[in-house]
Amino acid sequence: MGSVRWAFRCGTWRPSRSEWLFAARCVQREEKDRVGQFVFAKDAKSAMAGRLLLRKFVCERFGIPWSEIRLERSPRGKPYLATSVKVSSDSGRSWSFNLSHQGDYAVLAAEQGLQVGVDVMKTTMPGSRSVLEFFHIMTRQFTAYEWSTIQSAGSEYQQLAMFYRHWTLKESFIKAIGTGLGFNLQRVEFHLSSEPLTQGRVLRLTKMHLDEEEEGEWLFEESLLDAEHHVAVALGPEDRAGTATPPPPTTTFTLLSFDELIASASPLTEEDPAYWDEFKMKDEAPQRQRDAQISI
Repeated sequence: MGSVRWAFRCGTWRPSRSEWLFAARCVQREEKDRVGQFVFAKDAKSAMAGRLLLRKFVCERFGIPWSEIRLERSPRGKPYLATSVKVSSDSGRSWSFNLSHQGDYAVLAAEQGLQVGVDVMKTTMPGSRSVLEFFHIMTRQFTAYEWSTIQSAGSEYQQLAMFYRHWTLKESFIKAIGTGLGFNLQRVEFHLSSEPLTQGRVLRLTKMHLDEEEEGEWLFEESLLDAEHHVAVALGPEDRAGTATPPPPTTTFTLLSFDELIASASPLTEEDPAYWDEFKMKDEAPQRQRDAQISI
């Protein structure tokens, strides 16, 4: 068995010219172009960090040289390893991995012998709408029981934090099973324990009900990367017809520095000075996001 939980704080990353150009050289050309198309620097940094996290994982865990790693995207946009190499262990259990980036973080979760999905969300006020209006728009995404839990959390900010906690749980499950937008989120209902989430600790007490039945084969890990960022990891059976897999040891997220992020990296392309010039012209984030940061 193996577990990987990595996080990179791209929200506070202010790349130097040499860092940004080196990062761009270490991803595939089409991914570099994809990152360059983002309008805002915040999104470009998150996407770049996600690419580097994934390549670091493949390089270090599978022993594939950086230059030989080939990543493709499924029709739904999910990245997968296209390199023709055996990536399972001697036990025959393959790795599953998933990425998420939102708020100030990009995260990667990987697990051997289990399906995995990860989602991170930052608790932020909903822009121009009130919290009540925001909740009204999102009514159909949660069950009556979940809304009762969310709206009994206390202050508006505490209710938002509970909302995003539930959202990360739902998204982590959807990403693990690979269903996407066609899945009715009211089919899954989460029952949280009374134990509070705290930084530096993983909580595994949340239970999921699928179609009104408790789903015992799925395990959910919840943690706080900081006071504002919830992260949830969904772990499920790789194959329902296969043998049962015991729960893996609890693994907290390791916060990587930029140097750690690129520790195994090697350039794939020549340096492109114009890529830095284009990046420096981008605003960090939309004005409404900057205003929300100031108001909280």
